Amino acid sequence: MLNYKPGDDVGPLEKWPFDNPDSAYQIKEGDPKASGRTDVGGPGNATRVGIWRCTKGVFECTEQGDELMTILSGRCRLVDLTTGKVSDLETGDSLFVSDGSRVTWHIYEDVTKVFFGHKPDLF
Repeated sequence: MLNYKPGDDVGPLEKWPFDNPDSAYQIKEGDPKASGRTDVGGPGNATRVGIWRCTKGVFECTEQGDELMTILSGRCRLVDLTTGKVSDLETGDSLFVSDGSRVTWHIYEDVTKVFFGHKPDLF
């Protein structure tokens, strides 16, 4: 079992640069830096579970896989660029984002999230 709780130390994370061409990252404001860890699944699998952290800034990307996330710390806003839906998130909040969604992340306070992703044609 994996247990992720708001406020707990999530352990070591690796740098995750904004360089995946499928995600087509565009930094819009500031100098956000991402890091993370995949705890289950990942490349070559249909699912992945892990931790992601990002520092303050604004960026746009195309989400890879359906994802359910829960914010463990921090505060952010996600804007779905197709539907215009705005979701403000803080510690304890969860959100589902569909595969292929083009979103803008506004990171107001460094964010740490746990994620469960699913992509039938594999990550």
